[in-house]
Amino acid sequence: MKPKFFDTAVKQETVVLVGVITPNETEEREKEYLEELEFLVATAGGLTVKTFTQKLQRPERSTFVGTGKLDEIKEYVIAEEIDIVVFDDELTPSQLRNIERELNVKILDRSNLILDIFANRAQTAQAKTQVELAQLQYLLPRLTRLWTHLERQKGGIGMRGPGESQIETDRRLILNKISLLKERLKLIDRQNETQRKNRQQLIRVALVGYTNVGKSTIMNMLAKSEVFAENKLFATLDTTVRKVVIENVPFLLSDTVGFIRKLPHHLVECFKSTLDEVREADILIHVVDISHPSFEDQIRTVNETLKDLGAIDKQMITVFNKIDAFVPEQHHIDVTEEALTLDDFKHSWMAKNNSPAIFISATEKENVDEFRELLYEYVKKVHTERYPYDNLLY
Repeated sequence: MKPKFFDTAVKQETVVLVGVITPNETEEREKEYLEELEFLVATAGGLTVKTFTQKLQRPERSTFVGTGKLDEIKEYVIAEEIDIVVFDDELTPSQLRNIERELNVKILDRSNLILDIFANRAQTAQAKTQVELAQLQYLLPRLTRLWTHLERQKGGIGMRGPGESQIETDRRLILNKISLLKERLKLIDRQNETQRKNRQQLIRVALVGYTNVGKSTIMNMLAKSEVFAENKLFATLDTTVRKVVIENVPFLLSDTVGFIRKLPHHLVECFKSTLDEVREADILIHVVDISHPSFEDQIRTVNETLKDLGAIDKQMITVFNKIDAFVPEQHHIDVTEEALTLDDFKHSWMAKNNSPAIFISATEKENVDEFRELLYEYVKKVHTERYPYDNLLY
């Protein structure tokens, strides 16, 4: 008898993206958001095959897009056997329900997709707890769309109040789990606080920036360590701290989770404790991907998040990374040479508006020595102010 062979490879899920262009947004801006959403889908392991957009005064209350556009999406989903439809904005529970009923495929919004990536990336107990808490908080108002019952996690007999419906039982179980996770996070926070107190005598430097700008690569370069770095969004979720010594000055360098536009509010809340490293740092290194067409928007997003964290007034060095991949035409810069020189960057508006600024390529090791010197001067200054009689510097 001939042996049978079965293909066990996991099929890549096909995805359709949907965005709405409101009067507040330009088509160009919405295109950028959808490109970022496509990158998020790729990070989650999906394959984007088509994008749908619609101009509306405001998203439709019941179905987010108009009924005509929804029919168009439905036709395409059926014809191409699409697995998932992802919407660029957060959907309300009723919108999610109505769209799911109409399209009959898996429906995700931006928040849900980011949560899925976070769940996949979480390594430590803290990150896993934070992600689980954010997922449950997202899930709570959307319980009616669940196909499986949560009470199967516990015995059903004796667990239900008189006349309590299934959804009320599920809601109660989720609320109990949320309060349990919050308590667990408080405990982890206390442990982290103790760890940070033990490290207090060293100057602390934190890498901040938009997601996928090269923070982990810079961390590896400065600390000569192997922190996970990949060309994907949210490659780093857990804060990594390494001791670095430049010349005669030791300091602690931490790599933090990247920021992103339209980041769900409850996710920011859950990750506040991870970002304590940013709040308690002496110096911030704001890493910017200069090769990205909309790096100015990314700078704004990071500054707004730092403002929310109460860390905008800290000493900051702006590091423009990936100068090797910079394309002048994308930023409407006319140059006769094929590429801008380091001197051109130093005399540009980017350097003037973000002082002190340094231009490097972390992967190509370009201008890295100058960056180290600048960082050394900043760390030395803080160190001298804090420990004026330290023999280490003399």
